[in-house]
Amino acid sequence: MYDTILVPTDGSDGAAAATANALDLAATYDATVHVLYVADVRMSPVSADMDDEAVADLVDESDADPTAPILDRADRADVPAVSAVRHGVPHEAIVAYADDRDVDLVVMGTHGRTGLDHALLGSVTERVVRTSDVPVLTVPTGDS
Repeated sequence: MYDTILVPTDGSDGAAAATANALDLAATYDATVHVLYVADVRMSPVSADMDDEAVADLVDESDADPTAPILDRADRADVPAVSAVRHGVPHEAIVAYADDRDVDLVVMGTHGRTGLDHALLGSVTERVVRTSDVPVLTVPTGDS
């Protein structure tokens, strides 16, 4: 039923809850988990004056791997996993990755950003649900 499961991560509690569910499903269906981190080029971690290319360069040059914690969990669960780091608009990059990799299921937390950020920016999960051609399983934060 599921051969390829995508779990986008932003390091939030919602992503952790989604990871637990994605790994359980992958173990059940002998699927590979794809872990995706998207650096939002609209929001510079350094300066509001940085352009998209400068933000992308920072991500590419970083030694930090934001997917490592999920890859470690997958390894402990004996679930095959691959990772990718992309830059762009998160919901667009997630949907494009799912399309490009023939993903069977996207598993996402219902809460990443909260408060004012959520109200101003909208929910990445909601946008993926609305625009994805593949099923999206949403997982409440408290479900990890």
